[in-house]
Amino acid sequence: GYGYGQGAGTLAMDGAIEAGPPLDLPSTSTGQKTAFGGADKCGMCGKSVYHAERVVGAGKTWHKLCFKCQNCNKSLDSTTVRDREGAIFCKGCYGKNFGPKGYGYGQGAGALPITK
Repeated sequence: GYGYGQGAGTLAMDGAIEAGPPLDLPSTSTGQKTAFGGADKCGMCGKSVYHAERVVGAGKTWHKLCFKCQNCNKSLDSTTVRDREGAIFCKGCYGKNFGPKGYGYGQGAGALPITK
């Protein structure tokens, strides 16, 4: 009757079942085959990034919490991110570190001499 011996383990095997071709499982970056999807790796921490926590920027996939400036740790979004050689920065830090140098570039009014 119902309720006894539930599950596939109780099914009778009356005939031989032929096995199909082996499964072609996705490989990881180390070349190992995995049976579990193989999620993208975070550009900051290197851990798996799942769809709900995924941010794409600078050609990589990131966790939402890892998508921050390398210099000041400010959270970034698609309008504020700047990248250089795989590292991500906010607009301000990118301009300070990699922008033009010299008199009048990014120094602000505090750097101008006061004349009377």
